[in-house]
Amino acid sequence: MDFRTIPLPAGDFTIGKTFSFEAGHRLPALPEGHKCSRQHGHSYEVEVILTTPSLEEPGFVTDFGALTPFKEFLNTELDHHNLHEILPFEPTSERLAQFLAWWFIQNLQPTIPGRLVAVLVRETQSSWARFDVEGR
Repeated sequence: MDFRTIPLPAGDFTIGKTFSFEAGHRLPALPEGHKCSRQHGHSYEVEVILTTPSLEEPGFVTDFGALTPFKEFLNTELDHHNLHEILPFEPTSERLAQFLAWWFIQNLQPTIPGRLVAVLVRETQSSWARFDVEGR
């Protein structure tokens, strides 16, 4: 069979890349006695999801190496910090995902071909929050 003649389906391409950092936080707005109102930490995993209708040469949504500035931001600004001391909001996973989407859109989006679709923040293997970026 000659694969050069096969019509490929139309659609969008989507990629994801996972990053990690360690940080502590507490959520003081929770009732006294709630375990998350006390200081604790997480091994956070952050996944960025990007999409595009057409690929850049040699066939990428975005070169994964172009996402290095995001990892550098996580390492410099969030890793081994108390998030409630440096962020202007209660550092729930939901708000952290939204904040990281904002940073990505402001600082990295203009320099890469793929469009950010969502940011997923995982506190544990079974607990995560996802922020979906509205189409722009």
